[in-house]
Amino acid sequence: MATRVIPQRILRNLRYNTASTVHAPLSHTLSPPCVLDPKPPSSAVLRPAADDLNLHDVEKLFSFVSTPKLLRSSAVLHATALEPMVDFGTWLMRSNLMHMEGFRDVVLAAVRRTFYSHFCAGEDASTAGKSIASLNDAGLRGMLVYSVEDANDNDACDRNLQGFLDTVRVSRSLPPSSVSFVIVKITAICPMSLLERMSDLLRWQHRDPSFTLPWKQDCFPIFSNSSPLYHTRKRPEPLTPQEESDLQLAFERFHELCQKCVQASIPLLVDAEHTQVQPAIDYFTYSSAILHNKGDNPTVFGTIQTYLKDAQERLMLASEAADKMGISMGFKLVRGAYMSSERSLAASLGYASPIHNTIQDTHKCFNDCSSYMLEKIANGPGGVVLATHNVESGRLAAAKAHELGIGKVNHKLEFAQLHGMSEALSFGLSHAGFQVSKYMPFGPVEKVMPYLLRRAEENRGMLAASGFDRQLMRKELGRRLKAAVF
Repeated sequence: MATRVIPQRILRNLRYNTASTVHAPLSHTLSPPCVLDPKPPSSAVLRPAADDLNLHDVEKLFSFVSTPKLLRSSAVLHATALEPMVDFGTWLMRSNLMHMEGFRDVVLAAVRRTFYSHFCAGEDASTAGKSIASLNDAGLRGMLVYSVEDANDNDACDRNLQGFLDTVRVSRSLPPSSVSFVIVKITAICPMSLLERMSDLLRWQHRDPSFTLPWKQDCFPIFSNSSPLYHTRKRPEPLTPQEESDLQLAFERFHELCQKCVQASIPLLVDAEHTQVQPAIDYFTYSSAILHNKGDNPTVFGTIQTYLKDAQERLMLASEAADKMGISMGFKLVRGAYMSSERSLAASLGYASPIHNTIQDTHKCFNDCSSYMLEKIANGPGGVVLATHNVESGRLAAAKAHELGIGKVNHKLEFAQLHGMSEALSFGLSHAGFQVSKYMPFGPVEKVMPYLLRRAEENRGMLAASGFDRQLMRKELGRRLKAAVF
């Protein structure tokens, strides 16, 4: 792959937070970017560079955002940064007051016009498609997320599958490449109780390799030596004939969805969930990737939550196994969204938390995993989605990508942020020449709100840390007001 030469005009003023760039035990570390001369001497000293990720020109950053939308976004982000507001909203939505029909209608109408409309793409796939088309006009892409999860029986799983298939159908009707991924949660198409049973069995087999699982297909490694196994306290019973039948139905659902995505040339990204069921989710993902990922561009992507202590080891093991089998594998890297519940569960069982002890360790893990995947896709097949709201991680990854010659022309790299969050980072990365997607959940407000409330509880720190975006929005609103007055 040819190395791109970065113009000198974009190689100024980038500063690095050295606290978040601790040296990793691997050679694949995110280092400051390099000034690349067309013919650099082999002994040249490579200097820090690249302020092409410009997050200070607010007029350019928000040029595609209307003033009314900017005002609403600023107000909503201010509200969600207040923990009492999140606490009250969570209490209200789960209280008996929501069973009062008139009161419920008033609350849902208020939520629909504010928080829901800010963080969600619409109530159905067609409406979400219109939101994606609008996003595409601003130079961004969309990840369509039908927000259902935690199905308890086959009937619910079948209904959810139709929603995912409809998402693929709508995606095909939109402008080419405007939809980067269709997102699926395995908990929506396989009963939760079965995923828990499968995860127990997979954990026990990792502990005791002589423990056979007759239903298990070819798969990449799911665990590393440091993976927590405390969820499974005793040897689990084998799946019953009914459970095996349900598992076959779940695989058929996932297989049908994978085939539709192959036909539509739209990758399918499997979201990560809590560690109680994540082994089964990884099993679905990896065994299906072996069947469906052909050529250099993977169809099935998995997700690695880098706030977990074993994340980097599991990423490397699965990636190396895919290479040995000649399978192109894609991964989305995120920090994680189940911090409170993971720590509570581990503590209740008398074990240390599976999550990194400090936020600096989590940042380091995300950055190291990002660098590892960027080097892999620069030199071979595969793909990576860097889902981050952290500006420093965005800067480092963008610089590393430029160093490796990966830019907009390379469709193996995608940055991503939640719809309604980190707009400045999204537009900044897009203006710097990268593909950027917004994670866009959709569905009826009654179904989506529980999902959003859980995310609000788990992502309190991220919402409270939205101050950078809010500051830039205020600056742009002030500039527009001044321009209108004077």
